[in-house]
Amino acid sequence: MACDSERQSFIDRYFTRGYVVDNNGNSGEDQCVLLHSNKLCVITIAPEHPIVKQGSKVSDINFQVSSKLNRLDSKAVGKSKKGAQWIMPDAPLCEVTCSDGKKYILNCCMKGKLIEINDELISKPELLNEKPETEGYVAVILPKLQEVSLYFDKLLTTQQYEEILEKRKSSLKGTTDESQKNL
Repeated sequence: MACDSERQSFIDRYFTRGYVVDNNGNSGEDQCVLLHSNKLCVITIAPEHPIVKQGSKVSDINFQVSSKLNRLDSKAVGKSKKGAQWIMPDAPLCEVTCSDGKKYILNCCMKGKLIEINDELISKPELLNEKPETEGYVAVILPKLQEVSLYFDKLLTTQQYEEILEKRKSSLKGTTDESQKNL
C-alpha cells in the first residue's frame, strides 16, 4: 500500500496540465488548462501568475466582459449543453481586480462551449489565489471532441512550462546581477 507522500492528488491522477504563458502579452500572467480524461477542460490560473505568486488579495471578479456579454449568462442545459456560449481561446472569461488596483484579464485558452463559470468566485474571490486548481477554478469548457488535441497540443506541457520558468528566473537573476555591478 502506498504511503500518503506517494499518493498523487486528484488533479494529478485525472487531469493533464497545459499552460499558456504571458496571457494577453503580459509577462508572467500565465494560465493553466486542466484536461480531464473525459475531455472537459477546467480553466485556472497557473501557480506563477502574479495573483498566486505575489499572494495578491483579490477584491473583485467581473464576468461582464463587454457591454452586451456577461459570462454568467451562459446556461448550458441537457446532454448537448444547449444555451452554452461558444467561446474562442483568446476570449476573455473575466476581469480580476486586486486590492492594490492591478487588473488581470483571464482568457478561455480553449475553443468550446462554456458550460460552467465558477460563480462561487463572486462571493469568495480569495479562492482564486488560495485554491486555483480546485475550488478557485474559473470555468469549465467543453471542446468539440475532434478539436481537443488541436487546441490542447498548442499549450505548453508541464516540462516546457518549467523550462520557461527557469529561463525567466535566469533572466531576472541576470538583470539583478547587472544592477548589483552598476552600484
